[in-house]
Amino acid sequence: MSQSENNSTNKAIKGGEFLIRKTHFNEIFIPEEWNEEQKMISQVCEDFIAQEIIPNLDRIDSQEEGLMVQLLNKAGELGLLGMSVPENLGGMGTDFKTSLLVTEHLGEGHSFSVAFGAHTGIGTLPLLYYGNEEQKQKYIPKLATGEWKAAYCLTEPNSGSDANSGKTKAVLSTDGTHYELTGQKMWITNGGFADFFTVFAKIDDDEVLSAFLVERTYDGITFNPEEHKMGIKGSSTRQIFFNKVKVPVENLLSERKNGFKIALNILNIGRIKLAAGVLGGSKQTINDAVKYAIEREQFGRSISKYGAIRFKLAEQVMRTFVLESAIYRSGQNIDDKINVLIAEGMTKAQATLKGIEEYAAECAILKVAGSECLDYVVDEALQIFGGMGYSSESPVERSYRDSRINRIFEGTNEINRLLTVDMILRRGMKGELDLMAPAMKVASELMSIPETPDFADGIFSKEHFYLENFKKVILIIAGSAVQKLMQTLSKEQEILMNVADISIAIYQAESALLRVEKMIDLGKATEASVQVAIVKLYFYEMADKINKFGKDAIHSFVDGDEARMMIMGLKRFTKVDDLNPKALRQQIAQDLIDKGTYTI
Repeated sequence: MSQSENNSTNKAIKGGEFLIRKTHFNEIFIPEEWNEEQKMISQVCEDFIAQEIIPNLDRIDSQEEGLMVQLLNKAGELGLLGMSVPENLGGMGTDFKTSLLVTEHLGEGHSFSVAFGAHTGIGTLPLLYYGNEEQKQKYIPKLATGEWKAAYCLTEPNSGSDANSGKTKAVLSTDGTHYELTGQKMWITNGGFADFFTVFAKIDDDEVLSAFLVERTYDGITFNPEEHKMGIKGSSTRQIFFNKVKVPVENLLSERKNGFKIALNILNIGRIKLAAGVLGGSKQTINDAVKYAIEREQFGRSISKYGAIRFKLAEQVMRTFVLESAIYRSGQNIDDKINVLIAEGMTKAQATLKGIEEYAAECAILKVAGSECLDYVVDEALQIFGGMGYSSESPVERSYRDSRINRIFEGTNEINRLLTVDMILRRGMKGELDLMAPAMKVASELMSIPETPDFADGIFSKEHFYLENFKKVILIIAGSAVQKLMQTLSKEQEILMNVADISIAIYQAESALLRVEKMIDLGKATEASVQVAIVKLYFYEMADKINKFGKDAIHSFVDGDEARMMIMGLKRFTKVDDLNPKALRQQIAQDLIDKGTYTI
């Protein structure tokens, strides 16, 4: 099926609907369907990383004066800074999933990928999607080519996850020509060299933020020295002070008190793009790990021959594969929604924002899944390297340090877990998702005698049955929690995070399953392939994890006979047949070792 044909079938899929709707593999996009133009873009990114970034990592980390600016300039010359920018504003005008593809491949670039992401994402997109035509014509072409570099000023010393509590103020001048901006921002990526800032502040006594477009040359802006960080040392991170900075009234972005909405919607984009970036980092780290495992000998054998090492390699590959499957499934869903909204009369900017907002829960899921996947991959890679991994001479030492920030970036993983559940439940309460009917159906099923499943023919007939049951777990827990806890549910963070972890497991499991089904249908995999082994192993592992998350949640708010009934249902819905996990991991690891690189 072509991408255009795929678009037509995907229109009906709603954000969060994966929990209650059965999806066919023809309804998703898989990375094996990239067209020639997209493959060429990937190669440009790979060549750029290999030629410009990897040889200069030490220079980048030492923050050699002007180097990051030069590298961003070169990326601009290749068109990499303007992928999301329309052609009439100097960009490439690619679709959303292609921008994710670029982010993935540049995600191998350590601190450079952070500077790139800040410029092309939170630095450029607020203006692109919320600016008026005059504002966009004035600034976007400069940002798309790299002539100007961008930064995003939201966080303050006392406002992290609670962004709307910021204290920065904007006061309208008596003649009405400008605002005076006063306040302090911290952790500003690209702050040391950015020419253009999107600054969030409250006008007068407003309780909600507004957003302003600020040029570096405006009087009253001062900068603290560069922050010294555990990782991503090459990215510029500074505190910025605004002291009665005069900002022309025409540089108010969007409408007054629309800043908080801007921040939230841009964070949705940042979350899925972070997932794409760490995907690239995971693949590169796996390559480093398997190369070292093959070359390193202990007790007269390559350590790649030992089961303990193969276990780590197989887990790295499995987690990365399922993450990749989920990212590009979501990316295509977003593209499809954008196209539908444009056809209904929205502008590209409006449609893009609305399309990404539709899948905000999936974006939060991917941010958590991606950052934790990379953390696992780099941790085990360092373990494979042993003592050498702790040396700054090894590539994984930098990867280990650089990875940790991703669980904090774009909203902490704790916040994103809570948001995942909150957003899906809100959609249900608004009538956008019918969660109640499926939840009630599953609740009644608990009272019935379970039927012995009659598995149909097909390599994944069992996995489809397991998947349906996994979804029942979240429906019985979330449904009961909503009924029992009602207004206090939002305060029960432990329960909500259990539900979120089940959602994350389900979304990745389903995405990987559908991807491999489609690969087999397209002749790109066989029923004995390593991809099939990955899916079967992942389902086997997730069954126990979902059981644990579910049990913790149930015992946190239910007791007595009701708890026993729910636990019985949980056991039923997380029961999977035995398999040989060692054999599957050996198959996955051997495939990686034979190829010497991650090429699934």
